[in-house]
Amino acid sequence: MNSDASEYKPDASGTAPKQLDYIPHLKLSDGNEIPMLGYGLGTANFKRGTDKDKFDEKIVNNTLTAIKNGYYHLDGAEAYGNEPELGAAIARSGVPRSKLYITTKTSCRPGESIETAFSRSLANLGVDYVDLYLIHSPFWASSPAELQQKWAEMEALKESGRARSIGVSNFLREHLETVLATAKHPPVVNQIEYHPYLQHEGGLVEFCRERGIAVAAYSPLTAVTKAAPGPVDAVYERLAKKYGVTEAEVALRWCLDQGIVTLTTSSNEERLKEWMQRLPLFKLTPKEVEEIAEKGKGKHYRGFWKNKFAEDDRR
Repeated sequence: MNSDASEYKPDASGTAPKQLDYIPHLKLSDGNEIPMLGYGLGTANFKRGTDKDKFDEKIVNNTLTAIKNGYYHLDGAEAYGNEPELGAAIARSGVPRSKLYITTKTSCRPGESIETAFSRSLANLGVDYVDLYLIHSPFWASSPAELQQKWAEMEALKESGRARSIGVSNFLREHLETVLATAKHPPVVNQIEYHPYLQHEGGLVEFCRERGIAVAAYSPLTAVTKAAPGPVDAVYERLAKKYGVTEAEVALRWCLDQGIVTLTTSSNEERLKEWMQRLPLFKLTPKEVEEIAEKGKGKHYRGFWKNKFAEDDRR
C-alpha cells in the first residue's frame, strides 16, 4: 500500500512521542491523499424504515459536532439514508469545501446507472464533487461481467473529475481480482469491517497492500463495544493503563498503527474531543500491535453482512 505516513513506524523503544502531526494523511495510488481518521455516518446516524423519509436534525447536529472537533473526513453512503443531513451539516459548518474530505457510496440499485446514483448523491450533499466514491458492496452482482461494467461506469466519474478517487467497500479478494482484470483506474480504497475479531484471515489485507489498494476500517471499536468479553480485553486494559488512555483509543490506535484508514463515530462530543486530543500522543509498539492481532484470532465476530457469510467464515 502506498503510504507516506512515516509517523506510523513505532519507536523501537516503545516510548510515546510528545506529539504527532495530526490528522496524518495517507497517499493513495492515484496520487490523492486521504485523512487517516474519519467520522462515519453509518452506525449511530443510520436511518431505518419510515425514518428514511424524515429529515433528522439530530444527525445534522451530530455531524456538525464532529466537524467542529476537527473531523473533516466525513464518510457517508446512499444506503445510510442521511446524505441530505450530511449535506446540511457541510453547508452549515462554515468549513471551506476544499478542507473537507467527503466520501459516499452507491448501492448499485437494480437497473440504475452509476451516473444516476452519483448525480442524486451530489444533489443530496449539495456539492459538485466528492473526494472518494465507493461501490458499497459486490453482493448485488450476478456475474463478474456485471461487476466489471459497473466499475467502468465508476471510471467515467473519475475521468470527469467529479469523483476525485474511486474505490470499493466490502470486497473480497475474488471481487477485487474481477475488477482489476479490466480496470483502467484500479480502486484505490477497499473499505471493510476490520477489528481484532475480523482480520480477514484469507489474506485480504495483504492482497490489497500488494496491489496498492489502501485499506479503510469501519467498526474498529467492535471488540470494545459489541463483542466483549473476549480475548483482547486484558490486552486493551493493560495498554490503556500504560498509555493513560481509554480502551477505545487503544483499539483505534491499533488500526492506525497498521497504516489503515480508520472510521469511527460517536454522538458524544466529549468522546470525539478526547479521541482527537489523545490519539496523536501515543502509538503502539510493533510487538503490541502483533499481540492484539494474535489474541484477536482467538475469537471470530462479524457485525455486518452476516447473511453473506457462513458463521465460521473469517475471510
